[in-house]
Amino acid sequence: MSLARRILNPYLRWTERRYMERAEDPAALRRNFEFKAKLFFRAPFGTRYKRGALGGLPVQWAMARNVRREAGPLLLHLHGGGYVFGSSTTHRAMLGRLSALTGLPACLPDYRLAPEHPFPAAVEDALAVYRAVEDWPGGVVLGGDSAGGGLALAVVAEVIRTGGTLPLGVFAMSPLTDLSFSGESVRRNAEADVMLPANRAEETAETYLNGADARDPLASPLFADFTGGPPVWLCAGDTEILLDDTRRMAGRLEAQGVEVDLRIEHDLPHVWPYFQGLMPEAMVTLREIAGWISSLSRPRGGS
Repeated sequence: MSLARRILNPYLRWTERRYMERAEDPAALRRNFEFKAKLFFRAPFGTRYKRGALGGLPVQWAMARNVRREAGPLLLHLHGGGYVFGSSTTHRAMLGRLSALTGLPACLPDYRLAPEHPFPAAVEDALAVYRAVEDWPGGVVLGGDSAGGGLALAVVAEVIRTGGTLPLGVFAMSPLTDLSFSGESVRRNAEADVMLPANRAEETAETYLNGADARDPLASPLFADFTGGPPVWLCAGDTEILLDDTRRMAGRLEAQGVEVDLRIEHDLPHVWPYFQGLMPEAMVTLREIAGWISSLSRPRGGS
């Protein structure tokens, strides 16, 4: 257990969690997250960022020093934020770090957010960007964190259902996979989770779903069919309210014949790799993801 983790957990509990328990205005929530991301998080020296568009959506590229956009597989990452906040800018430092560890270019789409654009807008946008790069030379590694992790899994399930080139693999950090919040950890870890307030979970889901069925596989990939899907890497902390989203997702994938690499770590905050540069455990996990990415094979066709 690092000293940084011992400091970070109480800080998150008394600042970020309390703020999210009180926050009502999505615009203010987005501004707060953007400001803190720029203030606290840095990618390795020499990381380059460039804005562009793919599939009709704005995207931001994050490439470590000496990494070319055309180099090898593409890391396509979908940011978290409960489908309400977050952006390519809030997450680009983490992807810049992963670009440095893998030697690969990273791309972060700015998909539409609720409540202005409720379900299925985020899925439509993520799928449009994926379709624009699915035949990328060397293949695509699809990733996401929190809501973005669930979104990445939903995109893969839809590609399996409708056909197309599957990604080489999918990695999801503390993914939100069940918007019906039926997992026992939502209640069991309500006090232990230092980041996410359990009492706001259903409200967040309602904001995004806007009356849609929480068990729709495009909203909650826990209920999707992944038969024939690519390898999946998952992680979560044992004190997270979304712990069961990850554990049950891993079980469902394995039952459908998908190769799964699962990491459950003790007493680490929601999406702890986000704290790269601040917490040693974040760097350990990002290196594990980088090693897993390097082990992936060439792309396969969808069904």
